[in-house]
Amino acid sequence: MTPDFQKLDASHPLLQLPREDLNLVTALVLHSGSLKALAKVYGVSYPTIRARLDKTIERLRAAVDGEPADPLREMLADLVGRGQINKAEAERLAELAQRNAEPMLKLKLKAM
Repeated sequence: MTPDFQKLDASHPLLQLPREDLNLVTALVLHSGSLKALAKVYGVSYPTIRARLDKTIERLRAAVDGEPADPLREMLADLVGRGQINKAEAERLAELAQRNAEPMLKLKLKAM
């Protein structure tokens, strides 16, 4: 299904992306979708530009779905993109954070 956004205002999903993501999307379109060319423009490797684009796609999907940004996942994606941790480690950390957050949510709900 192709999204159909009738008006271009601050609620448009693209306009909810950070400036760096908008710049990446613009450069990608101007380079005909070539990640190889985009990596060259940004002066990074193909896997690095792929990771940056994946992060942008994740943010855009969340904006389209009306979901709030997840700062932890964004930070972990950034660390993976910089090669400071690998994807498996990032997924493990996200799992642990989610598992530890659930008991805290239950405590907050009980206190209400």
